Amino acid sequence: MTNLQPARRVPTRRTTELVLLIFAVLIVVASEAAVEAARDGHFSSRLATYAAVPIVVGIVTHLVIRRVAPYADPLLLPIVVLLNGLGLVMIHRLDLGARTAARQYGNPVPSADAPKQVVWIALGVLLFLAILIMVRDHRVLQRYAYTLALAGVFLLLLPAVLPARFSEVNGARIWIRLGGFSLQPAELAKILLTVFGAAYLVQKRDVLALAGRRFLGIDFPRGRDFGPVLVVWLFCIGVLVRGHDLGTSLLFFGLFIVLLYVATERSSWVIVGVLLFAGGAYVSYQLFGNVQTRVSVWLHTFSPQFDATAYQLRQSLFGLGTGGIFGAGLGSGHPELVPLPATDFIISSFGEELGLFGLIGLLVLYAILVARGMAAGLAVRDAFGKLLAVGLSFLFALQLFVVVAGVTRLLPETGLTTPFLSYGGSSLIGSWAVLALLLRISDAARRPATAPPARTVTPETVPA
Repeated sequence: MTNLQPARRVPTRRTTELVLLIFAVLIVVASEAAVEAARDGHFSSRLATYAAVPIVVGIVTHLVIRRVAPYADPLLLPIVVLLNGLGLVMIHRLDLGARTAARQYGNPVPSADAPKQVVWIALGVLLFLAILIMVRDHRVLQRYAYTLALAGVFLLLLPAVLPARFSEVNGARIWIRLGGFSLQPAELAKILLTVFGAAYLVQKRDVLALAGRRFLGIDFPRGRDFGPVLVVWLFCIGVLVRGHDLGTSLLFFGLFIVLLYVATERSSWVIVGVLLFAGGAYVSYQLFGNVQTRVSVWLHTFSPQFDATAYQLRQSLFGLGTGGIFGAGLGSGHPELVPLPATDFIISSFGEELGLFGLIGLLVLYAILVARGMAAGLAVRDAFGKLLAVGLSFLFALQLFVVVAGVTRLLPETGLTTPFLSYGGSSLIGSWAVLALLLRISDAARRPATAPPARTVTPETVPA
């Protein structure tokens, strides 16, 4: 008779997630209360409105995760709810500042962005729930890798072929503008192409890791193995450069190199990637006027020659300097003086009102988010899940690095938005979709293996 040990019970840790969600909601409510008190001197009905958003989002998403992904990482959702809630608070605070400034100078009061952000949050959460409910096993995505790649390329190509009045904003043809709303298809395309890259590299990992031809001391794979993914990547980069979306081009390039390195474990690809990036940056600088302008602003921010073009970066640096270590306090600064403070430069808005300590706290939250995503990739059993989790986590990490580096003048500004914090629909919806996939992978990683059923012993099965 065979004795089978029962499977070790793995705690789902959903209670931990719920406690952290409550803590996150309390921080968001306290932040909104601080804004109300600083701006108006009293609390208004808006406090209940904007406090209800993280409460509803937290309850709904937690209940669905408890049902369909009970072993998912308990830290990912609370961090995202906190970041998303703080972003909504800051966008509302910027609306109040813009309204006050408009009345002071006799200008028309601009439309508020916070109500629109609530709509985008709702759409992002709906997509998040749809992915969690429909994709019960992340490995299913591997079957549709080429279909998803085709869809991603189509989304990238669509703004380039549409008339400029439907796709161009500030000189970049990367949008789809309809009915007062605008979408950036590249935000969803990068997720689809990440799935394709992970699936293809898993399939071709062995042949890509073997030496095909040696050139300058570096082993390159055979062209027929490396060709398809290279063609898709070059096409995507070409479309993005055609639309002057160099920030997203950088994301795709970095993602491609990281996936290739993780799949093959060959450091030579990092060297090749750095060389290609340096060459591509030089060529882009020579060909595109907007790249030359951004580099000049970066190098000569305080030069009188760039008074107009460098105004945004100057105001951002002044705001960060005004915030100092502890910040001016939520609602007590003037981040609305920075152009586009709710999108490209929302980090400088937080830096002015929360100070260096507040910014470090936000960056720590992102670091935990990326680390837990990477941990899910390390723990999951299949190679596709490992690559996909690493790729999606790296998207968050690289995007945040580029944004913070641009705001602080470490690198030229690229126009990327901060995940979950910035105003905007495309980035927010895409970020919620990435979170859903990371939760699905972490659920698979922590889910215990099912013990085999007990064998029924009969007289015929007992050995003589």
